[in-house]
Amino acid sequence: MPFDFRGKKVLVTGAGKGIGRGVAIALNKAGSKVYALSRTKSTLDSLVEECPDIIPIVADLCDWEDTREKLEQLEVLDGLVNNAGIGGHDYDAVDCPKEYIKHILDNNLLSAINCSQVVAKKMIESKVKGSIINCSSVGSLAAYPRALPYSVSKAGMDMVTKQFALELGPNGIRVNSVNPAVVYTPLVQNLVENGTLSLETVINNIPMGRILTMEDIVDPIMYLLSDHSAMVTGQMHVVDGGCMSSLIVKV
Repeated sequence: MPFDFRGKKVLVTGAGKGIGRGVAIALNKAGSKVYALSRTKSTLDSLVEECPDIIPIVADLCDWEDTREKLEQLEVLDGLVNNAGIGGHDYDAVDCPKEYIKHILDNNLLSAINCSQVVAKKMIESKVKGSIINCSSVGSLAAYPRALPYSVSKAGMDMVTKQFALELGPNGIRVNSVNPAVVYTPLVQNLVENGTLSLETVINNIPMGRILTMEDIVDPIMYLLSDHSAMVTGQMHVVDGGCMSSLIVKV
């Protein structure tokens, strides 16, 4: 499906690598003015080297006030992709420390609420009918070993999607989640190579018989940002090759 984002302006968080980087590049190629946010300057520098038109923003989304100040300086946007987030699979549920849980929620959930508030208010004030995409996970729909804070953060993200969709719908602003299974990003590739993650096990749980590629999740995000999905809002879009249809899921 061809996407034309000429004249559009979109912010992508967590854009230095992985899915966020893929979305930023795809939007740039489709003609959008792209603001790419990451806490790591070096990854943004390499992104700008690849796509010189992309505008980098270095910010730590866990710093609520600093993030708001930086986003308030931006022009009115047509789209937001809340992609920034981290894993949280280091503790069994009964041993998971409070500060660790708060750290994951700050990174994965509160940051998306903060960005959505700032961007949506500017859309409302300027009467822009925009689209917000929250990058969730199949971890919001099923429990995984040692994933208490991560799964809670993603389940919360799905409810944030519904709540914002309900309240922003009258303003013509759509809000959706994408819920991918394991995507073969450079991070996942490293986990496979060092033996932390079994690629065979992942693929065995996917009826379609392969792991998700970057394009498998970037394209649905592009669709949800575009006018092709003009009446789609408040929805969780599972992209998993069918693995959630199985009664047995292992990672």
